[in-house]
Amino acid sequence: MRKKKLENQFKILAVDDSLDTLEVIQRNLTPEGYKVFTVSSVNEAVNILETDSIDLVITDLKMPIVGGLDLIKHVRENLRDVEIMMITGYPSIEGAVEAVKSGAEEYIVKPFTDKELLSAVQRMLEKLVRRRTTQSKNLLNNSCGIIGDSKGMQDVFKQIKKAASTDVTIVISGESGTGKEIVARAVHYNSDRSSAPFVPVNCNAIPNNLIESELFGHVKGAFTGAKGSRAGFFQVADGGTIFLDEIGDASQSLQGKLLRVIQNKEIYMVGSSRTRKVNTRIIAATNKDLLSLMEKGIFREDLYYRINVINIHLPALRERGNDILLMINHFLEKFSKEMDCPMLNFSDDALRAIVNYQWPGNVRELENLIQRLVIITDGDFIHVTDLPALMKFYVNQKKDVNRTLADVEIEHIRHVLASVSGNKTKAAKVLGIDRKTLREKLKK
Repeated sequence: MRKKKLENQFKILAVDDSLDTLEVIQRNLTPEGYKVFTVSSVNEAVNILETDSIDLVITDLKMPIVGGLDLIKHVRENLRDVEIMMITGYPSIEGAVEAVKSGAEEYIVKPFTDKELLSAVQRMLEKLVRRRTTQSKNLLNNSCGIIGDSKGMQDVFKQIKKAASTDVTIVISGESGTGKEIVARAVHYNSDRSSAPFVPVNCNAIPNNLIESELFGHVKGAFTGAKGSRAGFFQVADGGTIFLDEIGDASQSLQGKLLRVIQNKEIYMVGSSRTRKVNTRIIAATNKDLLSLMEKGIFREDLYYRINVINIHLPALRERGNDILLMINHFLEKFSKEMDCPMLNFSDDALRAIVNYQWPGNVRELENLIQRLVIITDGDFIHVTDLPALMKFYVNQKKDVNRTLADVEIEHIRHVLASVSGNKTKAAKVLGIDRKTLREKLKK
């Protein structure tokens, strides 16, 4: 199951005093998209295990000084989330039994074929996937209600806890669909304001002529149709938290009013000349680069520094490694319960395609896909034929340094198109070419 970026790949550590065996493992597994580390001693292996997140250890049984059984015992005692496969040139029932007792899940004998190696590795990683997906409930309970076990998300959880212990203004940044509102809710409901309202507002969804009234309220007669006074979102959220989504789209006028609220903790209702005090925490979110907008004069510098006291950046789904496996299981369970149907399983090719896909819509896109698959899939398995057309492209990609430049260009163009949901104008801009040139390349 291949993933594009280093942090998204399954990481395999091969340990053998035979350089020929290490070369065979490296040559077969790297083109499949795995990140392979090779070392010739147990001591070197332990050093890598202490500095990198390894998914699978492939170790020889007989090695000088310290043998493979000692490495297996070390992994089982210190790294419970790592799969282990034993390889040996000295097959015996006793050796196999001892390896399994020590914690090895798979046992293959030298000389093994390329197919035997790949099949064994795939079986091991499928076990790893199944085990990690069963952890999703515990992760959900221990991670502010958000599923994720990658380093990027662990950093987010730490920032959430820090932000919840203070009352400062926060900016949550990240691509569309990464779950910014969920993070804002996690901050609110883990803070001292949890018993007060959490009020989400999409700054981009409210017309400019209504946004001020919606946020700050209005008094009777403030404008045509204002037949009575009405509280705004800031007053509704008084004592709690207001979540301002898409803050980068706020007009200059609104930015100035928000600055006053942050500085003075007071608002003017539309049509009123008197201020009203509010005790409302502001959490803002954006999928845009506010610093870039500030440098262009689109976003106020004084407001930027006022709201950006704490910045929580959400990584894109394609940057979150094996979190996607945890979320697949979570959404499968969620929608299976809602629709009162048995849990589905993925065929190897379907799971590979989903894991390899770039997910331009991030978690929201994944959730929508799983919901759709639960509804439309007949039988117990989800197959490649059940997936959207664009996703099927990612089934059997290989990393091969012997590809031609033209092949690399084709793959890159397809990746970029996938990342912008097939929008050719956006793809051309990302690629640095005009739309006509892109059209010609697509024809070829």
